[in-house]
Amino acid sequence: MSDYVVAAQGRTETGKNANRRLRGQGLIPGVLYGAGRKPVPVAVSPREIVTILRSASGENTLFDLDLEGARRKVILKEFQREPVRGQILHADFYEVALDRAITVRVHVELSGTPVGVKNQGGIVDFVARELEVECLPGDIPEKFTVDISHLEMGRHVRVSELKPGEKVRMLTAPDVVIAHVVMPRAEVVAEAEVAEAVAAEPAAAEPEVIRKGKTAAEGEAAPEKAEKAERAEKPEKRAERAEKPEKRAERAEKPERREKK
Repeated sequence: MSDYVVAAQGRTETGKNANRRLRGQGLIPGVLYGAGRKPVPVAVSPREIVTILRSASGENTLFDLDLEGARRKVILKEFQREPVRGQILHADFYEVALDRAITVRVHVELSGTPVGVKNQGGIVDFVARELEVECLPGDIPEKFTVDISHLEMGRHVRVSELKPGEKVRMLTAPDVVIAHVVMPRAEVVAEAEVAEAVAAEPAAAEPEVIRKGKTAAEGEAAPEKAEKAERAEKPEKRAERAEKPEKRAERAEKPERREKK
């Protein structure tokens, strides 16, 4: 438990103009929250908030908020920074009871250089940088240090492998990956392109095979059609073709009959 004390004073004016005047005095607006109590508007020094954030436990630091002589055990509930310069613009505090468990998010710190990075050309993908836990205010861990020096290419560390301690209950799902060693993205893209090119080669030859199959089928179908047409021919037409020689013979005999007359 830390010994930090942050001086605070109550404020009655709210709104953008009031906050702008407050910052002109070297203070920032804030709100004190707590179970079973109404929010209390306060003003504090941004330098003291920066000191809290730079401490070992950072946002989860338990400290005293001295509100006009009355001290309350609090933690930082939320804070707002100026996007360009990073200055603290606003801070909210939450009053805690030392005998009641609270839910906080604890930072994760990686240690060691993985085998997959040193010997296999991989890189570390840091996935879960914070983990949610439940514990008493005085038992909040400063951070979780995870050793990843043993990780080879494609290997990972999950939440289930951590040992937060008996006084801390892990709320983050045990199957969540904290960090793993992966191949650099450029190499992954190159391998994917090669795989696509290999897969596309047989597909390019497939239309030619289909055309050949169709040609052969058409060639076989032609005689079959002719044969079917012949079988479907009417008997009368076949009889006419059979009678044609006789008719030609009759036409040849007609001149002789004329001479006898």
